Amino acid sequence: MATLSQGNSNFAYHQFAKDVVKPAPTAAAAENACSEQPQCPTSDKMTTESVAEVPEDSTGDDSAADSAPVIDIVINNVVCSFSVRCHLNLRQIALTATNVEYRRENGMLTMKIRAPYTTASMWSSGKVTCTGATSEETAKMAARRYARILQKLGFRVKFMNYRVVNVLGTCTMPFAIKLIPFSQHNRGLASYEPELHPGVTYKIKDLKATLKIFSTGSITVTAPSVGNVQQAIEHIFPLVYEFRKERGPEEIARMQARQQRNSINNSNAAAAALNRRNNYLRHRAELQEYDSFEDEDEELDDEELMDYPDSDESWD
Repeated sequence: MATLSQGNSNFAYHQFAKDVVKPAPTAAAAENACSEQPQCPTSDKMTTESVAEVPEDSTGDDSAADSAPVIDIVINNVVCSFSVRCHLNLRQIALTATNVEYRRENGMLTMKIRAPYTTASMWSSGKVTCTGATSEETAKMAARRYARILQKLGFRVKFMNYRVVNVLGTCTMPFAIKLIPFSQHNRGLASYEPELHPGVTYKIKDLKATLKIFSTGSITVTAPSVGNVQQAIEHIFPLVYEFRKERGPEEIARMQARQQRNSINNSNAAAAALNRRNNYLRHRAELQEYDSFEDEDEELDDEELMDYPDSDESWD
C-alpha cells in the first residue's frame, strides 16, 4: 500500500505484487455471478473439477494488503502562477514592503512570507509565480496572500489566471532497483546516461510526468498536478518491481542511519524555528512594554516644569 502526503489530505492506494497467488472463485460464486449478469454466458459443464485448486499456503487479498509494503509519497514543492492585471512598481514595493529583495538587473522582485512558508517572484507586468508550498491548497492560499499584500500597498489588484504549474514529489521503494536491465527493457520511454546523471529518466506522455529513478529505490516525480504524481507512482511501481534488488544488511543499516539523521535534523530545524518565534514574541512584548511608558514620561515632563531650588541651597 502506498500513501500520498500533501498538506492536510491523505490518499492511499493498494499495489500488489505480480507473484501473489489469488484464490480462484468457487463454483457457487461463479453461478451467482452469471445469474446476476445477464450478459455472462452460462455453461452446464462448469463443475468444481473445472475450478483451479487454491494452494494451501496461498493468501487472500486481505492478507496481501496487510503484508504489502507502505510507500509514502511526499510532496516537496508546488509551483503556481497568477496575474494581478495591473502594472507593479517594483521599486515602490521594495521601499515599502517587508521581506523583499529587488533584483534590478533581472527586472524582478522576490517576496517571502512565513505562513505558508513560500517565495514569490514578481515582475512589473503583473505576473507572479509562487514556489515552496507543500500542497495545492496551501499554494493557492499563499498566492492570495501575496495578492492581498500588493493590494494593501495601493495597487489595483485582481486575482486572475491562477494555475498550478508544476508539482515535485518523491518516494522511496522498499527495494533497490537494477537500472541497466530496467532501461534496456523500457527503451523508448527510459533513458540512462550514467556519465551525465546517476538515475534513469522515465517519461509518461499521458500524464505529462517525468520520473527520475535511482538505484537506491528513490524516485523523484515532476508532474502538472498532485493527482498526476500519484498516478505516475502507480504506473511505475509494477515496472520497477520486476527489476527489484534485495538490499544487503549494510545498505539497510546505512538507510536506517540516514533516516535517523534526517529525523534529528528535522527536529532541530523545528526547535530552531520555535526558538526564533519565541524570540520574536518576546521582542514584541518588550516593545509593547516600552510603549506603555508614555504616561510615566508625561509625568516626568510635568516634574521638569517645577521650580527646583538652587543647588547650593538644596544642601543646607
